[in-house]
Amino acid sequence: MTETGPSTALAKRLHRAARIDDGILAWRHARGVKRGLVSTVVPFAGYGSTTWVRVLCRVVLGKPEEEQEPERSVRGWRSFTSIPVVSSAVTVRIGDTESRVVADRGGLVDAVVEADLAPGWQEISLSADGSEPITAPVFIVAPDVRFGILSDIDDTVMVTALPRPFLAAWNTFVLDEHARTPVTGMAVMYDRIMREHEGAPIIYLSTGAWNVAATLTRFLSRNLYPDGSILLTDWGPTPERIFRSGREHKRTNLLRLAQEFPDIEWLLVGDDGQHDEDLYGDFAANHPENVRAVAIRQLSPSEAVLAGGRSKAEEHAGDSPPWVYAPDGAGLLEQLSQYGID
Repeated sequence: MTETGPSTALAKRLHRAARIDDGILAWRHARGVKRGLVSTVVPFAGYGSTTWVRVLCRVVLGKPEEEQEPERSVRGWRSFTSIPVVSSAVTVRIGDTESRVVADRGGLVDAVVEADLAPGWQEISLSADGSEPITAPVFIVAPDVRFGILSDIDDTVMVTALPRPFLAAWNTFVLDEHARTPVTGMAVMYDRIMREHEGAPIIYLSTGAWNVAATLTRFLSRNLYPDGSILLTDWGPTPERIFRSGREHKRTNLLRLAQEFPDIEWLLVGDDGQHDEDLYGDFAANHPENVRAVAIRQLSPSEAVLAGGRSKAEEHAGDSPPWVYAPDGAGLLEQLSQYGID
């Protein structure tokens, strides 16, 4: 006997949304090919160890002359009109070694391949079927590194007004990186800490879509944030959900980093306007050996009210690993220095 009910009906409806999305993508892809568009690899900064690399890129259709400029400046909503190439095969060349990986239903490649690379920033080559090879940066973590920074982006390093739906939509779909405002003192804080921890990785983790990766990368560079890998999420429904879970995306990547780098203690940086405190709290409780400290940027009173939450600073007073709170980078750095992080 087959069980039916509200949950079964919901699952079918959600799965149907994914099927509709797949149909639309197939139609757009066919039209794009007829217009002469070709497969183009959009590289993202990956990371890894001396024996493996996490390869991150997206395969989309583009004009042939644009193949050499996949990260050209694209304002807001235009980045969401690109046509992904579903299940595209991508060749990864690292030195003299080649590997083949496959993009998912959104054209995204997130795969681990074997490598033999020296620590620091390196380059690998990526190419889709029929496209010219393009280089992608990867940061290789040395075996003896014991410290790293994992940072949220929205309202932690960049003021996005994310809790306010209309302004969030404006920031995402209309404005470019020139119109975005950095959080005061955060770039200086990261630079100071990274200078004291040579070879440490810095990873920016956000619930934003991969479509805006180039915009975020340019913003971070323009505002003098240290170079690092950016971990974003895909756009559109999944086979199980109409809307993707940003919280699950962050939780999954935190756990993954703990498995990939079991000897690294992370400085976790976020803000008190969304779910960072809860996520970091759970991670610190379950993996205390992987957390050096937690730094939370406090939103302004107006931002906090609109975010619909309140700071949990009092709840974490005296916790180990230590938690620090401040409205800007200077205040956080001052407190972190008391715990030997500066």
